[in-house]
Amino acid sequence: MNFDLSFTNKEITPWGGMVFLKQMLDKIDFKSQINSCESLPCQNSNRAHDVDVILESFMTSVWCGANRFLHTEVTRHDKALGKIFNWRTSPGQDAYKRYFSKFDASSNIETAKHFFEWFFKNINLNYFTLDIDSTVITRYGEQQQGAKRGYNPSKRGRRSHHPIIAFVNDIRMVANFWLRSGDTSSANNFISFLEDTLSVFGNKKVGLIRLDSGFFQKDILDHLESKPMNYIIAAKFTHPVQRLVDNQTSWLNVDEGIQINDTFYQAKNWEKPRRVIIVRQKISKRPQAPGKTLSLFPEDEIHRNYRYSAYVTNLECGAYDVWKNYRARGDAENRIKELKQDFGAESFNLKDFYATEAALIFVMIAYNLMALFRMFVLQEKTQKSLSTLRYRTFAIGAYFEKTKDTIKLKIALVKKRRKWFVGLWDYPLDLPLNIPNA
Repeated sequence: MNFDLSFTNKEITPWGGMVFLKQMLDKIDFKSQINSCESLPCQNSNRAHDVDVILESFMTSVWCGANRFLHTEVTRHDKALGKIFNWRTSPGQDAYKRYFSKFDASSNIETAKHFFEWFFKNINLNYFTLDIDSTVITRYGEQQQGAKRGYNPSKRGRRSHHPIIAFVNDIRMVANFWLRSGDTSSANNFISFLEDTLSVFGNKKVGLIRLDSGFFQKDILDHLESKPMNYIIAAKFTHPVQRLVDNQTSWLNVDEGIQINDTFYQAKNWEKPRRVIIVRQKISKRPQAPGKTLSLFPEDEIHRNYRYSAYVTNLECGAYDVWKNYRARGDAENRIKELKQDFGAESFNLKDFYATEAALIFVMIAYNLMALFRMFVLQEKTQKSLSTLRYRTFAIGAYFEKTKDTIKLKIALVKKRRKWFVGLWDYPLDLPLNIPNA
């Protein structure tokens, strides 16, 4: 097909579907939450971008696919997108870097608390499950503050950060985030982090907390029981725990190749015994089964055929229910994976430690706002990842057209999809938010 080349002065955006996110932000009055946050650093120049524009445009860049500061230049030059969000001018990467560099330890904590409190205050949810996990973020090139050598399973010897994140499993939202240096352990400063997290929920109750084996420590167990709070924590396979497993003779079959045991265990430094659920899965029946082999008994004919896992808990439900409940904790790992791959949590970084933490806090806020959009606007049975939504809902060509005194956003959409999009546009959204199908 032969065709001629021509040009247009119309400001066209490939992100026309972002108008629905803009409408959601307006309906929940998100801008007023930015303006009411007293811990946010102020802009000292009359020529500087407003704080709400900097933060809103940064998060919009993340939604559009930016996973490092350089990529935010794409949205900076999208005039039609800026008009959708009513930005007089769009900031560039240097504006974001300068602004995040104004944060310090105190402003990061207060800012995170301000926004996370607002999220959970306005969602009708109580008695939920809290998952806390840590992850490793490898750093390259110029050394960033806090990037140190520590536990790094994928890039051994590389410098990294080791953040800790809290998730509310029921609604797949982040409840808290702290950046930590790469040489910290998983449980480092956990109790302070937990108390900071619980403070954002106000009077709302945490029904259950789930932790992996990195948090299997006496002080953590004692603290949870002093609250009191229900918990399930994966046990470390220390030598005493392995001997406990070896001593068990009574196993209940719960599925093909899966057996479970319900017992009590008291470590030497514990003041009392605690309930432990032990699960073993036969390797020949379930070759992909997770778990540990017993290193103390490598030649044992029985043990070498199984992988084991163990969980300490104060729940009083059946052993199988405890194990089944803990398995759902794997969703937290999916949330971390999405944060890294789709929201740039692994690659937004600056030389200053607290500047990096500030940028990542707003990555978490962008994640929560997208969770609200998925849950309360789209209301689909299966929540799509941001990468799927980006090309299914947001990446739609659009341009502005003025007819008489009316400005219209013209969205390039085939007829059979228009009814669904109009439904998104007309969807009511009032605070507080009631969880669909709760």
